Amino acid sequence: MKEKKSITKQETKDKQKTKLKKLLSAKYTKLLPKVGEIVEGEVINISPNAVHLDIKGIATGVVRGYELFDESGEYSNLKVGDKVSATVLELENENGEIELSFRCAGHEKAWEKLKELMEKGEVVTVTVTSANKGGLMVRLNRITGFLPVSQLAPEHYPRVEGGSKNKILERLKKFVNKKLKVKIIDVSKEEKKLIVSERETIKEKEKEKISKYKVGDIVEGEISGLVDFGAFLKFDDGLEGLIHLSELDWQRIEHPREVVKVGQKVKAKIISIDDSRVSFSLKQLKEDPWKKASEKYKIGQKVKGKIIKINPFGLFVELDEKIHGLCHISEIPPEIKKELNKKIKENDTLEFKILSLEPENHRLGLTLKLKEKKTKSS
Repeated sequence: MKEKKSITKQETKDKQKTKLKKLLSAKYTKLLPKVGEIVEGEVINISPNAVHLDIKGIATGVVRGYELFDESGEYSNLKVGDKVSATVLELENENGEIELSFRCAGHEKAWEKLKELMEKGEVVTVTVTSANKGGLMVRLNRITGFLPVSQLAPEHYPRVEGGSKNKILERLKKFVNKKLKVKIIDVSKEEKKLIVSERETIKEKEKEKISKYKVGDIVEGEISGLVDFGAFLKFDDGLEGLIHLSELDWQRIEHPREVVKVGQKVKAKIISIDDSRVSFSLKQLKEDPWKKASEKYKIGQKVKGKIIKINPFGLFVELDEKIHGLCHISEIPPEIKKELNKKIKENDTLEFKILSLEPENHRLGLTLKLKEKKTKSS
């Protein structure tokens, strides 16, 4: 009987040990991180191809190979004892260690940092790595971003007459390997999108200077550049605005060079202020010739006009230096329309008849159908 009682006690002890082992194992498992989780660890060993970390005193982790690459740049000069973050890739590798990644953790931190910089509106320095027809590719904290042409500072904007994309690209290539001060204007980790702006860095200074102006003010400045869509006007110690093609003159023009040239001093009227962008008009400081058009021209009147442009939808005609009209394609006789470019050339002078006159809209309609069809009497 005594022997039987002794066996029972041993079995009880064994059961208690097994139960305690299970409890300890469960508690240990709960302490272990999950795959994908970012954990904190202390560097305990560094070799050329791997870094070992002590994870909360419960396990050893290892970062090796490609996973050592870090976009945030925080792990470039590690030493034993440093506290670092890493992403869990596997809970147990072939050596019983937790497989970790600086690359994943660094990726997360790098994009979080970019978002933080954008929200704070901080100015950062980027390096231009390449150029394309739309702008510049830049590098910031090991992440590639884009600086669109429209977001360049005025002094860096490629003003190319004719809008040649190849010439624009040539100008942009001059920035490669240069450093620029920018602000982040759009960032998305999911889309791997980083958009920066050089213009935003000077926006506040520009707004402060522009605040003393209002719509309707007349300023004096210098034409600083010509592009297909207008002319740039530099005024007030470095500020710059745009005179759109349609605001250069009352008559229709093909290119700003017909009215102004670079370096020319002009007076212009402010017609809009949008944040730090100022738009000007030259024509609003000139007398509108259309106000007196009704005194000179009448509907039904026969007039001579010079062809200044031939388009698929008709002919642009100069009646005098200030008044231009349109002869729509439907108002050209069929025998001429069939071979329009052979029968009519630019600078030809032809006789037209005025079909419509709208001085308030700066429109004058013409016809080449001068001979009226005879109607058959019933």
